[in-house]
Amino acid sequence: MKRVIIDMDDVMADASKGILDMYNSHYQTNFQKSDFQKNTLWQDEVGIKYLKVRNGLFQPGFFRNLHVLPDSQEVIEKLQEKYEVFIVSAAMEFPNSLKEKHEWLEEHFPFIHWKNLVLCGDKSIVSGDIMIDDHEKNLISFKGECLLYDAIHNQPINDYKRVNNWKEIGEMLL
Repeated sequence: MKRVIIDMDDVMADASKGILDMYNSHYQTNFQKSDFQKNTLWQDEVGIKYLKVRNGLFQPGFFRNLHVLPDSQEVIEKLQEKYEVFIVSAAMEFPNSLKEKHEWLEEHFPFIHWKNLVLCGDKSIVSGDIMIDDHEKNLISFKGECLLYDAIHNQPINDYKRVNNWKEIGEMLL
């Protein structure tokens, strides 16, 4: 059985919306995720200023209260019938996220066994056949097939097959 490695933030959980909510509140702006599609707005303007509000990711509740990305629950549950699925998240940078990510998964993805959850610091330690992630830094060392999940911060990256949503992933893998 092939193994699929799935990231959490900006792949299953809408971290971009949480980040934009913090950013918009601090800078009194009204950015939406759609503002970042197919451009370098994050790299040119928002990402640099975001560093000043990034401490919000360390606050209790940030990771626990993220929204579920559409169709992820249904597609991941079906993927488990065909693949060995592991949820792998680089959670060590944000200590609160360890417990919060576990609780979030229990609530929104109760069908994922705790043995299939890997909270780590560096994803280069994992192996599998397919990795779905929004960060190139995690895909670059992966030996299998890489799927770059579309996110506000990765628009300029063109070296990987880009997937825009979970329906596309379902069509590809199921």
